[in-house]
Amino acid sequence: MSMNSENSEFGQLLEEAGGRTSYYVGEIIEGTVDDVKDNELVLNIGIKSDGIVKKEEFTKDVNADLKTLVNKGDTLTVKVLKKDDGEGRYLLSYLRVQQEKNTKFLLEAFENKTVLTGTVTDAVKGGVLVDVEGSSIFVPASLASDVFERDLSKFKGQTVELQLIECEPKKRRVIGDIKTNLVAKKAQAKAEALSSLTVGDVVDGVVKTITDFGAFIDLGGIDGLLHISEMSWGRVTKPKDFLKVGQQVEVFVKGIDGDKISLSRKFPNTNPWVNADEKYAPGTVVTGKVARMTDFGAFVELEEGVDALLHVSQIAREHIEKPSDVLTIGQEVTAEVLDLRVDAKKISISVKKLLPPAEEGSEAAAPVAEEAPVSEAAPAEEAAPAEEAPAAE
Repeated sequence: MSMNSENSEFGQLLEEAGGRTSYYVGEIIEGTVDDVKDNELVLNIGIKSDGIVKKEEFTKDVNADLKTLVNKGDTLTVKVLKKDDGEGRYLLSYLRVQQEKNTKFLLEAFENKTVLTGTVTDAVKGGVLVDVEGSSIFVPASLASDVFERDLSKFKGQTVELQLIECEPKKRRVIGDIKTNLVAKKAQAKAEALSSLTVGDVVDGVVKTITDFGAFIDLGGIDGLLHISEMSWGRVTKPKDFLKVGQQVEVFVKGIDGDKISLSRKFPNTNPWVNADEKYAPGTVVTGKVARMTDFGAFVELEEGVDALLHVSQIAREHIEKPSDVLTIGQEVTAEVLDLRVDAKKISISVKKLLPPAEEGSEAAAPVAEEAPVSEAAPAEEAAPAEEAPAAE
């Protein structure tokens, strides 16, 4: 038997026994880090020759510090690039193994329409870049959110879910879609939230947006409208002065029409008119603050949601042209209840009734005809302006 034949058989026996004497170019092998240098890693690859991983074959980050990324004793899966780098060492690549794994991973995710999770690393012209397990995926601005966003940099650092709509890793063309999955998740959350609500439920929400006619409240997956007329038993003229975006509020579901939810903060047990016939019976002396004025009288707030009309003829014994001649907004007045109509939510009061009797011979002693209560003395539209709260249900 020749010497060459003996060596061949010995090598074959070694390989069958699990011992390798060499590796072929393109083979994927494992090695243990023996040394970490500034620009390369030295690996023990189980044969007489050492393996070398240059920095550029470990990471694409030219500023990376290998000594902070790799430790002696770490096991790396690498690809054989060259059997001899000129110094008898195997030239290896860790980066290419990862790239090949990522390519396979991305192609399978594209084929299976898998929802991937990644981190937005940067906002670039026309969209954002998302890192998914080391692969950079471009997401166009139109698919980066379910609403239009002018400033895409706000997404930097956020964790997002996406699906691939184009995948050609070799051409470095991998495009993702965040919007579709986001819309689907919100629709599911909305359906689940809606199915759990019934009229009368008391729920906590967060003020999402405020308009001139009310506020939209986020109930956790679905929004409800809190109309300006349902914000308080009292008078609300500007929702933005009454609520703030981000404020947590307690509301109850007043109505559900399809996916439209109407809310209210006018809880029945806080209705100030419930026992008004006891608190504001005719003859009762009350105190309140002037809330607003008209030419025919002033509306005095006795408590939140309860305004009383102080007719101009009931302000003083002497003749007054208009309320603003003697009263100011916010001024506290004490008066006597002349008339109460709970069903119409109307109260008329008089300051004049509490004034001391006029002395005989004085200007104020001139006979004054008894004034009719608000329900008779003023036209209906003046006695109960459209701005007053509607009757409680």
